[in-house]
Amino acid sequence: MARSAAVRVDDRRGSPQPVECARCAATVNVVKFSPQHTSVQWSVAAVRACWEFSAAGRPSALVEGCGSLWDSIEVAVAAGRLEVAPP
Repeated sequence: MARSAAVRVDDRRGSPQPVECARCAATVNVVKFSPQHTSVQWSVAAVRACWEFSAAGRPSALVEGCGSLWDSIEVAVAAGRLEVAPP
C-alpha cells in the first residue's frame, strides 16, 4: 500500500499566554517556541484595538505586523512573564 503524504506530528509544547500591547492594550495569545519562533493568535477584539492595524485605514489582520506588539512580547520574555516553551 502506497503512502500518500507523511503527516508530521506537532510535538511542540507550550500553552498560549496573554500578552498586552504596551501601546494600545490589545491582548493576544502568544507561545514562544524559541527565541526566533513566536506564535501569535489575534482575536477580533485585539485586531480592532491595535493602533498599528487601525492606522492602515481600517482594522485588518492583513497588515504585515505590529511593531509595538513585538516590542511588548520581547519585554514580557525579558521580564519572565512569557516563557520560551521547552522543546
